Amino acid sequence: MTILNINGKSRKTHLPPDTPLLWLLRDELGLTGTKFGCGIAMCGACTVHMDGQPIRACVTPISAAEGKAIVTIEAIAQDAVGKKVQDAWLDLCVPQCGYCQSGQIMAATALLKQKPQPDDADIDKAMSGNICRCGTYPRIRAAIKQVAAKAEVQP
Repeated sequence: MTILNINGKSRKTHLPPDTPLLWLLRDELGLTGTKFGCGIAMCGACTVHMDGQPIRACVTPISAAEGKAIVTIEAIAQDAVGKKVQDAWLDLCVPQCGYCQSGQIMAATALLKQKPQPDDADIDKAMSGNICRCGTYPRIRAAIKQVAAKAEVQP
């Protein structure tokens, strides 16, 4: 049995330790906000946070998550920066089909927590692993900049 901290709650699983974290999240826990995309960590649809860092749940075994804090899109609004990112996504109507957006929000939140005032190069680097087939990149960039701009005026 493996015990994991997911969205602040202790979760037990009897899945084999090499099972991808994504299967636990979606199939066992019903946290379906994290999406399956490519299955080889190339598209970013399955991005979650592990101890605050964005990771790809499709290639991360459950054993690697033991003892770590896992946060999924279902709990990102509990984080002040994550809430601002989600609000900006809504303000600017970022999603089109929406499939990649949970991964995009997780990556953007990690970026803004690490670097509250990212420049274009920072945004390009942080978001380059998250693919959007609809091409919402300009709105994603605008939403990240909106959150960064609001951070400037706060004490």
